[in-house]
Amino acid sequence: MLLDLPKPTELAVPAFVFFILVEMIYGWKTGRARFEGRDAFTSLLMGLGSTISGALTAGIFFVFSYWVWENFAIFDMGAGLWVFALAFVLDDFAYYWIHRFGHRMRWMWAAHVIHHSSQHYNLTTALRQTWTGQFTPGFLFKLPIFVLGIEPAIVFFCAGLNLVYQFWIHTEAIQKMPRWFEAVMNTPSHHRVHHANNPRYLDANYAGVFIIWDKMFGSFIPEREDDPCRYGLVRDLGTFNPLRVATHEWVGIMRDMWSAKSWKHKMLYLLAPPGWTPDGSRKTSDMIRAEWLARNGRTEAEPDTPATTQAAE
Repeated sequence: MLLDLPKPTELAVPAFVFFILVEMIYGWKTGRARFEGRDAFTSLLMGLGSTISGALTAGIFFVFSYWVWENFAIFDMGAGLWVFALAFVLDDFAYYWIHRFGHRMRWMWAAHVIHHSSQHYNLTTALRQTWTGQFTPGFLFKLPIFVLGIEPAIVFFCAGLNLVYQFWIHTEAIQKMPRWFEAVMNTPSHHRVHHANNPRYLDANYAGVFIIWDKMFGSFIPEREDDPCRYGLVRDLGTFNPLRVATHEWVGIMRDMWSAKSWKHKMLYLLAPPGWTPDGSRKTSDMIRAEWLARNGRTEAEPDTPATTQAAE
């Protein structure tokens, strides 16, 4: 009999609304949280659209996940508390790689770019989610968890908990958590870096819950007081139209692939880092960082700068 578990994100909606209102009031009184009406409304619309698009395709992923689990599982893990704990850690590990490839592969960036399109950083930004993530290969990263023998319902439940956790880190109202917490967990400070478009901060802090993944795989950069985070895309989208926010990168990919002169270039427009072009006429994150280093009279990246490539518009 299949497990029937609640959906954490749906249960958390009243709390999301409550804390957004609290942050708005706090920001109005202290100036430590910034909102822009049209931007916040767009984020809420993107969240609603993400919920609808996810519901329309959930059945496909549900059936496929259980097919993999039932036919290829190595072990029968059961549903003990330790299995939920293991699933939570493994799901977060998979999330790290999904997120990292979401910045390194333009195909996956086309869906993820939505979340980075706001020039503001507040709790509504957490709700600015993709409408098209199901059209990328990101889901494949979770298949090993099913093959290991953890029932998909448990993984989906843990993924929901992961998203609920990430809600609170989208704020400027909280500066730093205790040092021990900052060392292990993802925090507002760490995630501000991830949303920043400063050259120093590109390609960093992909973690969902545990920042230790970034420290293990060389993608961690700490927030610095001498380089305040600036938010949004490297090149601002310039619109609050939710349809354009949701689809602009997909349109860009199709245009580039259509105009490409070879099949190799067509595939690279899809699979290479965002900003890649055959002639280098646009900039990847590596190019942006290299120019920044040159302007600052430096020849190599800082020790805590990762070697990956983030999407650049």
